[in-house]
Amino acid sequence: MDQVRERTLEVLDEIEFDAEDRLLADGFVYEMLLAHEHQHNETMLQLLQMIEAYEPVEVDGSPAAEPVADGPEMVRVEGGAHEIGSPAEGFAYDNERPRHRVELAPFLIDRTPVTNGAYIAYLDDTSTEPPMYWERDGEGGWVRTAMGTTEDVDPRLPVIHVSWHEADAFARWAGKRLPTEAEWEAAAAGASANRANLDQLSFGCAPAGAYADSPSSSGAVQMLGDVWEWTSSDFTAYPGFQAFPYPEYSEVFFGDTYKVLRGGAWATRRDVIRTGFRNWDLPERRQIFSGIRCARDESEAPPKSP
Repeated sequence: MDQVRERTLEVLDEIEFDAEDRLLADGFVYEMLLAHEHQHNETMLQLLQMIEAYEPVEVDGSPAAEPVADGPEMVRVEGGAHEIGSPAEGFAYDNERPRHRVELAPFLIDRTPVTNGAYIAYLDDTSTEPPMYWERDGEGGWVRTAMGTTEDVDPRLPVIHVSWHEADAFARWAGKRLPTEAEWEAAAAGASANRANLDQLSFGCAPAGAYADSPSSSGAVQMLGDVWEWTSSDFTAYPGFQAFPYPEYSEVFFGDTYKVLRGGAWATRRDVIRTGFRNWDLPERRQIFSGIRCARDESEAPPKSP
């Protein structure tokens, strides 16, 4: 790796950024390559979850020790016009642009991701299939086995490794729904990746309610990091979309086959994620680091407590 990095830096020393070439302007193509490699780091961690034993070289225990702040179950997001998408300046993928305005009705969104404890209540009530890597401990409780390690399921942590179908079913059981991706991004405005469980080394989630000193403008916490959050939206093009640098990155995936996830997970590199970043996957996928955050219309009656 050191040799490859050294040769790469030697090549980059000879590069001249050309403002007239969209690939070279501001080093776009090189940042895209770095971001793509970082995204594959997360994919490799998905596979490492499945092996019989894995000993990390380094583990960052600080996210697990983050203090938890109490707050309301849901926070309100103002209705009206909201700017959605990444700005024209700076690096972003083609599917994040152009930035545009959407009109939203006021709505409520969970202040934190859905917890293991809430999901256990759902399992107890419905006898549905548990999240990936969960199994019964023989005494009525739940354990999670991943990377060759078996641990009790911590009810304080965000639930992870659930499919879109499971997330949607949980939301309906709780008397809520999944947010649209426009609602999610409006609720995430102001969230910072600087205070979030990212960069892979925690090897797990921070407790729900952590990082309360750095909420989004709406008051929601952990909008970035910990778990990718399923939305109700299909992966489609924004108005005025232009494929760049090639159609195969985003355009060929547009349609009603894939669902959008937002926010990044503990396994996501910090310099990849932003509030405008759009991830997408098949609704049956569970090996990804996916979780849940529910929403509901402001006009609806309060949901039942999980």
